[in-house]
Amino acid sequence: MITWFIDLPIFQEILFVYVIAVTVVTFFYFGVDKMRSQVGDRRIRERTLWILCFIGGSLGGLLGMHFFRHKTKKLSFQTMLAVILMIQIIILYFLFR
Repeated sequence: MITWFIDLPIFQEILFVYVIAVTVVTFFYFGVDKMRSQVGDRRIRERTLWILCFIGGSLGGLLGMHFFRHKTKKLSFQTMLAVILMIQIIILYFLFR
């Protein structure tokens, strides 16, 4: 069942686990920011959310945006997230080709 993971080179295993961890953390940061926005508490800076997305959590950011319905009307945020995602796809392409 997990033999596909064990058969990967160690670099790819580490990268996979890292991306999963950052994705989960980013997803929850979007949820926490949404919760804080609803109760009027101090918010998480957009820069922090972008950094989390940039260091590998862009999938978590996208999922968090749609699951929590957070930052979905802010076009500038969506544009920046799209740019980050494109950069990550290009990087992954060159790493794994």
